[in-house]
Amino acid sequence: MTKKIAILTSGGDSPGMNSAISFLVKSALSLGFEPYLIFDGYSGIISKKIMPATKFPYNGIASFGGTAIGSTRFPEFKNEEIQLLAAKNLKELGISSLIVIGGDGTYNGGYKMHLQGINVIALPGTIDNDIEFTDYTIGFDTALNTIIETVDKLRDTANSHRRCFVVEVMGRYCQDLALYSAMATGSEILITHTNILTPEQVSQMVLEQFKKGKPSVIITVTENILPNLKEFVARIEELTKITTKGLEIGHPQRGGRPSAFDRILAAKMAMKAIELINQGKSGLAIGILDGKIQARDITEVVSIQSKKTNELVIKLNTINQN
Repeated sequence: MTKKIAILTSGGDSPGMNSAISFLVKSALSLGFEPYLIFDGYSGIISKKIMPATKFPYNGIASFGGTAIGSTRFPEFKNEEIQLLAAKNLKELGISSLIVIGGDGTYNGGYKMHLQGINVIALPGTIDNDIEFTDYTIGFDTALNTIIETVDKLRDTANSHRRCFVVEVMGRYCQDLALYSAMATGSEILITHTNILTPEQVSQMVLEQFKKGKPSVIITVTENILPNLKEFVARIEELTKITTKGLEIGHPQRGGRPSAFDRILAAKMAMKAIELINQGKSGLAIGILDGKIQARDITEVVSIQSKKTNELVIKLNTINQN
């Protein structure tokens, strides 16, 4: 086995990716590997945007958000001829191992490279927390804290004016960011893919909360549910006669300095990945379950995580109505 290993980030960026990159490089060097960095995700393999990691300031990036080596969505990678070319380009450079950091699309690409004879290990880098076989993904904690800070500020002004706020958060088709931020901020109403509510239902719940003496109501909604946030907000205000505002937090959830939790999680996962590569393992994804860093076949982990939290969503909404 050659001692050259490459690292890439793909898909949406997430806080902690840089921490993972930094520890992957340092861990690889400590075991005698020659680490390389691939820029702009899988497209960088095709365009040969690859350089030795030792020529890049990998030691100075761990505390920064985003990904210092860039990321792109590269749908062309689904084509087998592109996968063959990517494997060919890596092998020509003597690179036999690849570590990919990202979400389900990144995992699928990594699996295809595994089938092409490249040793592949995947790390879960996504704020959505939508990867199976891991309690947390790299970036989820930071994004969650960004939402909590924003909603806490909204609560202050909402309390002052007896207002209702509808807050739409990211998560794609996974409800974890909405669920956990609602729990942490005391959001009165939660709308997710497993708990869809009509404007009429929400309006009745809002009125009941104000009748109980609440000075404000926060409604947390995961993205890809409301056809139009502005129209939903207007309908709530029309039905309740209570001033209602809407906020789509958007991309700030993906940015910012990674939390201590995400930095440490990324470091632990990175060290485990290099350990597995050193053992000649391939086609595995790293996860954390019950506080332990573990690995499982990559094909088993690419699915939405909502099943783990469906019961909790229902329970939280029931509790909030009391």
